Amino acid sequence: MKQQNILIIGAGLCGSLLALRLAQRGYNVTVYESRPDLRTTDISAGRSINLALSDRGFKALRLAGVEDKARDICIPMIGRLMHDKEGNTFPSNYSGRKGEHINSISRGDLNGLLLTEADAYDNLTIHFNMECTRVDLDTNTAFFINHVTKKGFNVEADVIFGTDGAGSELRKSYYLERKFLFSYSQQFLTHGYKELEIPASKDGKHQISKDYLHIWPRGDYMLIALANLDGSFTVTLFLSHEEGEHNFKDLSSDEKINDFFLQQFPDALRLIPNIAEEFANNPTGALGTVKCSPWYYKGKTLLMGDAAHAVVPFYGQGMNASFEDVTVLDGFIETYENDWETIFISYQKARKADADAIGELAEENYYEMRDHVANPLFKEKRKIEMTLEQQFPNDYFSKYSLVTFNENIGYHEAMTRGRAQDKAILNMLDDGTISPNDSPKDLLEKVKKETLAILQDDKVAGLH
Repeated sequence: MKQQNILIIGAGLCGSLLALRLAQRGYNVTVYESRPDLRTTDISAGRSINLALSDRGFKALRLAGVEDKARDICIPMIGRLMHDKEGNTFPSNYSGRKGEHINSISRGDLNGLLLTEADAYDNLTIHFNMECTRVDLDTNTAFFINHVTKKGFNVEADVIFGTDGAGSELRKSYYLERKFLFSYSQQFLTHGYKELEIPASKDGKHQISKDYLHIWPRGDYMLIALANLDGSFTVTLFLSHEEGEHNFKDLSSDEKINDFFLQQFPDALRLIPNIAEEFANNPTGALGTVKCSPWYYKGKTLLMGDAAHAVVPFYGQGMNASFEDVTVLDGFIETYENDWETIFISYQKARKADADAIGELAEENYYEMRDHVANPLFKEKRKIEMTLEQQFPNDYFSKYSLVTFNENIGYHEAMTRGRAQDKAILNMLDDGTISPNDSPKDLLEKVKKETLAILQDDKVAGLH
């Protein structure tokens, strides 16, 4: 039965990892990707935000036997480093436990690594420059255009996976063919993003610390920077498209761009040569969340990764969530081998609430990163969380730690517990019940008691 033919639409991060894992399980796998091979053609050009690889992603890479190779191209980041308008910096670690950090990694380098690993399997073939135009759900046939020859062709398969991103053609076929009741929403933020670069120094070194995710929080907008292996930093400006005092629409001249950065991010401006030229040449990207249901059609097709649940990038979990999809699916393939309908039903039942939860958390974290990190009450909360994680590493996990460093806890559980903890600490700080100077033992007891009360109240109210 392992000779079943699997078709995967999209050879991005989720698609290439899924293909690799299915090939390792013995299936015949064919992947069609609309873009050229990124290992031989530069197709990045301002397209994507630098990625943060963390525990959930590593768990999936471990499953496919490529964790160590991925770690070799990572730059560990121990926390955030906030920059104010005067150029002062303030560190905030991600965890109070030793050894917990996230990792800056190049999307292209990681995708290339997975594609190269896939090339080693005779039962796995990847075709580039082949764009899917639709999928016939009744016959399980995918239709493509060859970008080189400009000719169309079609491919039948036993099972089709759509890992073709937020603009998924398989997902479009779900609602266009009207074979079943299909719910779909795509919510865009009023803010977009634009990528810039801090180049390496003349001797190839990083000009600011590579050990942190740098954030310039400014309330309604922010700048972030993540380190690259070549000594450069990928810098991303998150700004409203048209609203507010400052927005992309108004930054319409070299003078306005320079003045904006000089006023808001002067220390970053000193490190970005030709800011106006970069600003003009790099596209402004949209930020949105995709939710849909069901992800599958019978035992024939399944949406995964961004095609099923695209999220905004502010929790650094988009890639990790897509990789975790592969881990969860693999567990059901192990249990129900080749019974694809049962596999898909079980997979969605186990995964949907977690996918929705990380979408919510990612949007929440945007407001935290651009605004709350500079709030005095938030700073006190982080001090307490760091103390509790340092003193009681096995008993207390902040919401961030639950999401980022606990690969065996689902996103929905992490969100529910994390929100209750946040509410407990902020409420008690606000009314003076606790302070960062209290004894760690007293803090833990009070936070646990108040968190439990909030969780019970929320359960009675039907909030979880």
